[in-house]
Amino acid sequence: MARLDEYYRDPHPPPVQGLLPVAYAVVRDGPDGRVLLVRRADDGNWELPGGRVDVGESAAAAAVREVAEEAGIAVELTGLVGVFSDPSHIVVYVQEGARQQLAVCFHAVPRQHDDTTARPDHDETIAATWFDPAETAALAMHPAVRERLTHALDHPGRPHFD
Repeated sequence: MARLDEYYRDPHPPPVQGLLPVAYAVVRDGPDGRVLLVRRADDGNWELPGGRVDVGESAAAAAVREVAEEAGIAVELTGLVGVFSDPSHIVVYVQEGARQQLAVCFHAVPRQHDDTTARPDHDETIAATWFDPAETAALAMHPAVRERLTHALDHPGRPHFD
């Protein structure tokens, strides 16, 4: 779906017409290792690999599928980063209109013995790269994504709920 706009803690957002369930993964190549990020094709921002939860799909299955699609990495989920449902995070789509994003974010690692070479899909993502966590502070990133990543890195054993 083509995304028109995104609002985050904006004092004058458009009226919301429904929820947008999404799932993301904070993929690390070790307990304190690098983190996998993808660069969006539409706005150039870096973000966690993830996306919509399809009808008939669990949030966990969506996160695994989206990481494989957007970055070419097969992962297994290891825990919950949190549930992020700030009503002020609104994404506007051409067909669906304004949707409040409800994001489930998981911790994940690459599956053992699988290739960990990150590859963008060249559709939604134009780059897929492993970063040292300290490097991520300098990357262009949506504030909601930065909040999720920061929570995952700073509080790996304490899920976030809002």
